[in-house]
Amino acid sequence: MIPYGSDLLQFGLLWLPPSERRPPAQIVLIHGGCWLNAYDIQHTYALSTALAQAGYAVWSLEYRRTGDNGGGWPWTFEDIKAGIAHVHPTENFADMPTIVMGHSAGGHLALLAGALDPQLAGVIGLGAITDIVAYSQGEGSCQSAAQQFMGGIFENRASDYHAANPAEKTPHPNTVLLHGSADEIVPVAQASITGANTVIVEGAGHFDWTHPGTEAFQVLLRTLEDMLQP
Repeated sequence: MIPYGSDLLQFGLLWLPPSERRPPAQIVLIHGGCWLNAYDIQHTYALSTALAQAGYAVWSLEYRRTGDNGGGWPWTFEDIKAGIAHVHPTENFADMPTIVMGHSAGGHLALLAGALDPQLAGVIGLGAITDIVAYSQGEGSCQSAAQQFMGGIFENRASDYHAANPAEKTPHPNTVLLHGSADEIVPVAQASITGANTVIVEGAGHFDWTHPGTEAFQVLLRTLEDMLQP
């Protein structure tokens, strides 16, 4: 556990590949969970492990979420920016490409962070929430959690929603959105941002991206390889 701030929830876990060969990139991984503190970093342990076994260095971030002291917008995003800055660059990974990747609500945060950092090698959203304004209008439990995260409904906090909306930003130039056609938590309509590339995996669900035994995970590995091509 490596702290990037003074709060107990401001830390990252580092996964390193078993081989002594230099990793092709370091991945900053941001877990999802509807921005709620009911879901923590353990949610992506399997994904972190599998990415490390595939040869990557993985810096998985924990952060303050809705329900935590200091969580919610914009403080959660401040944690993400601080966590990325802590590992990029570091002495151990000097001159190594950095890719920021997030799942679901973590994808929302990854896209926002990527739009601010052109030095990143790329940004990947896994079943990512790309339009928090539209998403917060839904009736699902995670969609309702978007309103909790933002501190109210859009009509009462419009300026905050616009500031927190990846769909209204210019994305990092090497942004890829990976989405499953059978995603029932984040509608496939969310897999679209002007300037980003989109890949839809037929039949894949929302959590296929976090399970290494799926076709979606193989698509993710190929996406990483393509992203790092000169």
